[in-house]
Amino acid sequence: MSRSLKKGPYVDAKLLKKVEALKAGDKTVVKTWARASTISPEMVGFVFGVHNGKTHIEVLVTEDMVGHKLGEFSPTKKFVRHGGKMQKEQEAKKATAK
Repeated sequence: MSRSLKKGPYVDAKLLKKVEALKAGDKTVVKTWARASTISPEMVGFVFGVHNGKTHIEVLVTEDMVGHKLGEFSPTKKFVRHGGKMQKEQEAKKATAK
């Protein structure tokens, strides 16, 4: 569910303070654990290190991301693959085709 319009979007105050301290075009990575924080227009163009539970994944914020949460761009689970006999056969065919 989305947050109430009366309350407005949740933007972590500490994170917003760090962004305001940066200059435009600065490529330093801003580390954050605030995955629930909404991306605001002030954050566009900066690189954030969003924690996924193990490491910080670098996310370059673009205009299309405004309104989304930071955690959406830092996956917490690693997809390995669907296993089984058929998967091995398909991969073998691809390898021989190349």
